[in-house]
Amino acid sequence: MLAAVLVAPAALAYTSLSESYSSKDELSLGSIVSLKENSTDEVVASSGDTVDNLLGVVISAGSSLLSLSSGKDGQVQVATSGTLPVIVSDINGEIVRGDHITASPFKGVGMRATANVRVIGISQGKMGNTKKQTYKDSSGKTQTMTLGEVPVQVNVAYYFKEPDKTIVPAAIQNVANSLAGREVGTVPILISGAIFLIMLSIVASLIYSMIRSSIISVGRNPLSQSAIYRDLVQLSGLVLAILGVGLVSIYLVLTKLG
Repeated sequence: MLAAVLVAPAALAYTSLSESYSSKDELSLGSIVSLKENSTDEVVASSGDTVDNLLGVVISAGSSLLSLSSGKDGQVQVATSGTLPVIVSDINGEIVRGDHITASPFKGVGMRATANVRVIGISQGKMGNTKKQTYKDSSGKTQTMTLGEVPVQVNVAYYFKEPDKTIVPAAIQNVANSLAGREVGTVPILISGAIFLIMLSIVASLIYSMIRSSIISVGRNPLSQSAIYRDLVQLSGLVLAILGVGLVSIYLVLTKLG
């Protein structure tokens, strides 16, 4: 289990509009929050479990030009737009300008997005006000990360990671991924391509030989048609067997080596 993270309040920032929400969590300024499941007026500190409900960033009541508040106790001001300081960690890599920020395993703390995921916005700089923090990972081992804050252009959206540059065309990569049911590496795709080309050349050679020999046999002896049909059926079965073996081999390569 990951240990709790304590962070200092974020610096003051301004946004044009913020709204108050109720919350039972202790939220520092700069914390990323999500709407509580099946609720429209209560927020929780964001984490991997609530990333699909990302809402905004906690700010101070005087940080927006217009604040909408219910006047009830236990309220926090949440901004959903503007350039705001957000509490982040380097658990998913160092954060620099242009990185997309999403929820991390630590409640209320952001991290760099490296996969298709909902994000709170885009980093406008590097981490500041940093400090080291220890935590226990899922195996119980003590790890160290850097906590800090980074200015983020807040705009909740869905981030799609650009595919890595490879020699494999995107269409072929997508087909391989669909067959394997997961991301497939370049080497298995190349091996599968080689198997496919070999299979195709063998099948093409057999079909060509089958048609050519049939034409020659009929030309020499028109009465040999029954024997020719029998040979065609046998060769067709051989072609189908080769195709079957080839396709199974390709599937195994993609699923076992991918």
